[in-house]
Amino acid sequence: MVDQIVRIGRQGSKFCSGVGQAGIVLFHTTVRKPRLRKLFPLLIEQLYHVGVMSLVIIVVASLFIGMVVGLQGYNTLNKFGATAQLGQLLALSITRELGPVVTALLFAGRAGSALTAEIGLMKATEQLSSMGMMGVDPLWRVIAPRLWAGIITMPILALIFAALAVLGGYLVGVEWLGIDPGSFWSNMQSAVDYKTDVLSGIYKSFAFGIAVTWIAIYQGFACVPTSAGISQATTRTVVFASLATLGLDFILTTMMIGGW
Repeated sequence: MVDQIVRIGRQGSKFCSGVGQAGIVLFHTTVRKPRLRKLFPLLIEQLYHVGVMSLVIIVVASLFIGMVVGLQGYNTLNKFGATAQLGQLLALSITRELGPVVTALLFAGRAGSALTAEIGLMKATEQLSSMGMMGVDPLWRVIAPRLWAGIITMPILALIFAALAVLGGYLVGVEWLGIDPGSFWSNMQSAVDYKTDVLSGIYKSFAFGIAVTWIAIYQGFACVPTSAGISQATTRTVVFASLATLGLDFILTTMMIGGW
């Protein structure tokens, strides 16, 4: 019994220490005087690796998810004779929930794991230590561009996901199942509000971008500098980022609908 209590205490202390170290990394990365002239080329490079290289999986997944939601929504609405409301159902479900959440999960699996592995490999090969010896701050040179790239690209990817998912639902509902295109678009436009629906999805994706990128870069920065340590850190990134996304989604949704 005593050993179990001691083990739980050690795990809790280790968890609190990790959260504190992650907060220190985030603070020292963001709260500092910007060096835009030197940071901008590094940021552009990371925007390509983090954002552009994630476009393929975002585009393919969004089209198929939109098609599935359109098909399932049609079958459900057809029972009540309300198939004309498919556009409204599709747009609201994607802009509010599916767009930001699925984009964050895909981003964590593709870009987040890549960031962790890259930074972990730099630590294992002592590149980060070499930067410190040469007077270059690795938090500014390595961490900051990747953090800001993730924060910037997540809302953009979520908007692309939402647009293409609606297109996928249109292809299923209108082109395949024969819903009138006029009613499809008019019901969608009348139901979707920019401030309530679109901006809420953007706010969520922005929060998810901070959480997922923060977890990814910290796991790489704090990993054990071995092949097994990098592998474990990459796995933790995907798991922790996915759980953080789902937890944040519940909290943000509760706040946005006026539950708090």
